[in-house]
Amino acid sequence: MPLWASLLPAGGAALLAASLALPMGAALAAACALVLVGAVIAAVHHAEVVAHRVGEPFGTLVLAVAITVIEVALIVSLMLAGGPDKATLPRDTIYSAVMIICTGVVGICLLAGGVSHHEQSFRLEGTNSALAALVALAGLSLVMPTFTISSSVGTYTVSQLVFAAASSLALWAVFVFVQTVRHRDYFLPQQGASDEGVHATPPTPGLAWASFGLLMVALVVVVGLAKQLSPVIEAAVATAGAPKAVIGITIAMLVLLPETWAAVRAALANRLQTSMNLALGSALASIGLTIPAVVITATVLDLPLVLGLEAKDLVMLALTFLVSTFTLGTGRTNVMQGAVHLVLFAAFLFLSLVP
Repeated sequence: MPLWASLLPAGGAALLAASLALPMGAALAAACALVLVGAVIAAVHHAEVVAHRVGEPFGTLVLAVAITVIEVALIVSLMLAGGPDKATLPRDTIYSAVMIICTGVVGICLLAGGVSHHEQSFRLEGTNSALAALVALAGLSLVMPTFTISSSVGTYTVSQLVFAAASSLALWAVFVFVQTVRHRDYFLPQQGASDEGVHATPPTPGLAWASFGLLMVALVVVVGLAKQLSPVIEAAVATAGAPKAVIGITIAMLVLLPETWAAVRAALANRLQTSMNLALGSALASIGLTIPAVVITATVLDLPLVLGLEAKDLVMLALTFLVSTFTLGTGRTNVMQGAVHLVLFAAFLFLSLVP
């Protein structure tokens, strides 16, 4: 194991502890941002070690689930700390994560892979299954609350919240079963991958477990430092006069850095299937695990929770899913599909700043 791969998570954990004990000044904020990037690099390295040991699609699932669980803890802690002012934070963060993944991450992977390899391919059966589940989860969690009439606009009643949470968790669990057991071959990288690491000797069990432990530390550091930087982000957003939804976008971007880096590396190595597993799997986990957690928190502690998207965001979400059915509907990609996704990503960012 490279020395830096051990030092970065340990140093990040020490800085995270220091940031909890000291006031967040400009110097400490800059150090936290720098170390956060280092923790992202370390997380991707250790995730790839674990993935090489357990094989696909378990490797991508480990990274997606691990970071989503910690992301859930971040959202819940911010809900508890913010009270009524954070009623829309789960919605904004989940919506931002879905849009960042489906337009930004997928777009960068398709463009980078297309530039490097001209055309790439992936298993259509697995990607279609993931995309269908994602559309259903997003529709039940983020779209329907805008149109139901049993409570105020954008909200669910308690019974509706319970149904949405149970449906999200059940559908995500079925997808994981299909991905890892029943139809695992749908999510395996196609033969002929050019990455030499695919054919390298797998790490020993001891090294894999060590990397797994350091992966957990690195992910805690990433999300913990993102939380510590959130007041700085909120102050910057307020100073700039930007909408509050930008806070959710920024938090989602920080939390998704490890998965984004890993997905782009896989695309450059001509393993687009791994990129799709990471991207769509992360989006599914973001909804399937986050919605039940925030519903339980809001119901037990009687916290306000607004899940329904506004009209602009509904149109952007629908447009993204519609375009994705075309760009990912053939199993083969080139730079054109990547450019389309990245234009949608730019539109998402621009309209978030200028609604």
